[in-house]
Amino acid sequence: MDDAATTPAPAATALERLSTGDPAVAGAELAACLDAPAWVEAVLAGRPYASADALLAAADAAARALAPEEVLAALHAHPRIGETPTGDAAAARSSRREQAALATDETTAAALLAQNAAYEARFGHVFLVRAAGRSAHEVLALLEERLGNDPATEVAVAGDQLREIALLRLRALLGGPDQEKDGGA
Repeated sequence: MDDAATTPAPAATALERLSTGDPAVAGAELAACLDAPAWVEAVLAGRPYASADALLAAADAAARALAPEEVLAALHAHPRIGETPTGDAAAARSSRREQAALATDETTAAALLAQNAAYEARFGHVFLVRAAGRSAHEVLALLEERLGNDPATEVAVAGDQLREIALLRLRALLGGPDQEKDGGA
């Protein structure tokens, strides 16, 4: 008997799945990186990708092109900074991993909670920041700083944070180097 006939084919790499695999499966994996239908559609429309770098470049460009209303809609998929997301969905697992360094003392935790509430009252959506690679004190300082932004500026800043988080998650999905370089939320 031929060994090739009895040996299962290796699982497709993430790049293969995202580049040439079933669009529904690829779309679901992309949505776990950034839950913005326009972004997912734009990345899928660029398929096939010759390399991880080409896929990351397309994902970066598509995230930069999101309209403010698409950014605001995507923010609803993110937990509050300092809250532990529940569930076993890929996005929840990513958020837990990305926010792991934010475990902090009670005073800083209370300040994060209070500033999150002030932010949400001012802007009407959750505060989003790439948390990976940042301490709770750094996140708190950024939160306090961003409270001074006007709404249009803040949507742009939040959109850039969404982009950074999406690229972090996409790099992790691809299993490539520099997974923590951009951080996450």
